[in-house]
Amino acid sequence: MPHTPHPRPAARRIRGALLRTALALVLLLAAAACGKEGSPPVKGPEPGKLPQYAVNTGFELNDSPTWRKARKRGHFNVGVKEDQPYLGEKDPATGLYSGFDIEIARMVSASLGLDPARIDFRTIASANRETALQNGQIDYYVGTYTINDNRKKLVGFAGPYYLAGQSLLVRADEDDIKGPRDLDGKRVCSATGSTPYQRIQQDYPKAELVAYDTYSICVDNLLTYQVDAVTTDDAILIGYAAKAPDELKVVGKPFSEEPYGIGVPRDDNALRFAIDDALEANEKNGNWKKAYDATLGLSGVPAPEPPPIDRYPAS
Repeated sequence: MPHTPHPRPAARRIRGALLRTALALVLLLAAAACGKEGSPPVKGPEPGKLPQYAVNTGFELNDSPTWRKARKRGHFNVGVKEDQPYLGEKDPATGLYSGFDIEIARMVSASLGLDPARIDFRTIASANRETALQNGQIDYYVGTYTINDNRKKLVGFAGPYYLAGQSLLVRADEDDIKGPRDLDGKRVCSATGSTPYQRIQQDYPKAELVAYDTYSICVDNLLTYQVDAVTTDDAILIGYAAKAPDELKVVGKPFSEEPYGIGVPRDDNALRFAIDDALEANEKNGNWKKAYDATLGLSGVPAPEPPPIDRYPAS
């Protein structure tokens, strides 16, 4: 008697393909909405809602070799992410970047005396951030970059400018995963070299970890049933869930604290402290909240209070 294949894997593949198509349609409609005059975009900043950052024309920071090089070339080179909705996202059609992290980078540039419109944004994967700062490829990095003691041995950190927490993204019909204790035997995806990956590896060793350079690949694998969950900071996951709310959801409470900082070359303390000053000034003058409301706030999560700046001493 011939063997009859079990229908479940085939059905899952079909359903996964349909989910993938559905997400592509969401993104296509978002792009179309952005192009219609008067219609609010599904993703990205709302037109006219972003703050305008006045360039501090009298600013000098000659103690910073990084700043001197940037002033000579006329702009900062800034490392960012390109696939994180409402945080750091690159429009494939125009090449323009948008999101909360992008606005943080712009307000810092203006405060440090260089036109934010001239920033050269460079997509840098999580695993390559320290190297990019060490070899001078970028002047500073703004991209959901968690401050921790191990990284402080390699780079400097200004901030933090936002406090996130690790969480889990699953498919909307997933009922078995409600938190990290439910990950035993589950395929869990995160970014190579990221803090969330390392935490799952250390604290939940029975989870089957899968790693890629970007979270967008993790989400694609989640929609096509190749993994059971994606884990990273809640701010990132909320953005993905907001794009496809019928297909994805964030579950459980955050199980860590992830203070986002701005990475700078480790020995350039003058630059680090100047960025601390810039962040503090933009929090006080309202630019920080305006930037949040026009970007990450589109996910429906109201602006929190920014965390206190950690001006740790030079080592």
